[in-house]
Amino acid sequence: MKSIILAGGSGSRLWPLSRDEYPKQLLSFDKNESLLQKTFNRLSSLSKGNDILTITNIKHYSNIKLQLNQIDKNNIVLAEPLGKNTAPAIATALEYFNQTNDNDDIVIILPSDALIKDVEKFNKTVENAVSLAKEGYIVTFGIKPKYPETGYGYIKTKSKMMDGYIVDRFVEKPDLTTAKSYLEEGNYYWNGGIFMGKISVFMSEIQKYCPDIYKNLSEFNFSEKPEIKYSIYEKMPSISIDYAVMEKSDKIALVELLSDWNDLGSWQSMYSVKEKDKDGNVITGKVVTNNVKNSFIYSQKELVAVSDLEDIILVETQDAIMACKMDKSQNVKKLYEKLKQQESDTTKLHKTVFRPWGYYTCMNSGEGYLTKTICVMPKQKLSLQSHNHRSEHWVVLEGTALVIKGDKEYNVYAGDSIDIPLGVKHSLQNPYDAELKIIEIQKGDYISEDDIIRYEDCYGRV
Repeated sequence: MKSIILAGGSGSRLWPLSRDEYPKQLLSFDKNESLLQKTFNRLSSLSKGNDILTITNIKHYSNIKLQLNQIDKNNIVLAEPLGKNTAPAIATALEYFNQTNDNDDIVIILPSDALIKDVEKFNKTVENAVSLAKEGYIVTFGIKPKYPETGYGYIKTKSKMMDGYIVDRFVEKPDLTTAKSYLEEGNYYWNGGIFMGKISVFMSEIQKYCPDIYKNLSEFNFSEKPEIKYSIYEKMPSISIDYAVMEKSDKIALVELLSDWNDLGSWQSMYSVKEKDKDGNVITGKVVTNNVKNSFIYSQKELVAVSDLEDIILVETQDAIMACKMDKSQNVKKLYEKLKQQESDTTKLHKTVFRPWGYYTCMNSGEGYLTKTICVMPKQKLSLQSHNHRSEHWVVLEGTALVIKGDKEYNVYAGDSIDIPLGVKHSLQNPYDAELKIIEIQKGDYISEDDIIRYEDCYGRV
């Protein structure tokens, strides 16, 4: 079986913990594996490493590749040069397998950010879906509603068939009254965005119902390199797979997902899966409470003190504090969108960003400059890279830096500094036994993490 993981989302409803350039699928909510890594491991009993393809936005590519390489270096990651919604992403991933494998193979497609703990029951659902997929159906995995949720789309079923049902129609996110009626009728399921079918059937339905996508697929040449060319991808329409194919096709079946499922699409859903204390609270970090009940309180750095409140969510990070009512947590997305319109840095990255070689903390920024402190752990090094839009000035605070600059090497000691001109290949390395800490000052007409051209990297991000 082939597997496709969709990992391009932003997780805006989990702001301020989830950020545009480090979204929820990359986060670990149990101090263990990230949601992406959990998804990959769940699929590894169904597909071997190079039969699991992850498609993501180019700005997430390095972190996605890094996390998956920790599990299996044979994984395949495709980077979208720009966001075009799920239909072009799925079609492009299918075309990769279409060119490199037998198109009669069965493929499972699923998001990277759903939490599923019972892998045995998930695999049993997959078995049920395979029998329908072999008959030429595109199978969706429906989640039996537990309450009248207004934040999910629904799927209405009709007649029973084999191990599942024939799908009547897909329906939009309902209002509360409509959601209650769906629950009472009993033949509606939450749409979890999980699909399975033969590659050939998917391709045939995309050709039939979305020719504007299909006609561009043959221009890709994945036999040379797993790369999505911008000139081809920009011609794709921006449309979801539901609108493009699922709502139109007459080959859609549904199997009920037998395992647990949570899309962690809001802070309320995060609260629902966490262990609570005697007052019904989920508390993380430096938090002091008095007469607080049924609440989610998270502190990343500062002391948070809360008194005499119920049913609230309060999340503190190094650069933002978010508070809302528990039952209104879906509206966090509206806060995120307002901040994005204001071009707030709090929507992009955290102040402290962890990397495989250590971490960095953004201290200050302004028009044409950014200042960071960087900590490189012993025996670690940053990639050999260059920048098209910025120069850098490094001041060593602690330890000794081995700096590659052009074709020369320099040892830079505490109290000394070195300049990295625009366009020059360079690498910051710490081959020694003590931590290396530096201040980095970036100057240029464009200051962003995507202004990095990597040439060599021991963490597989080239």
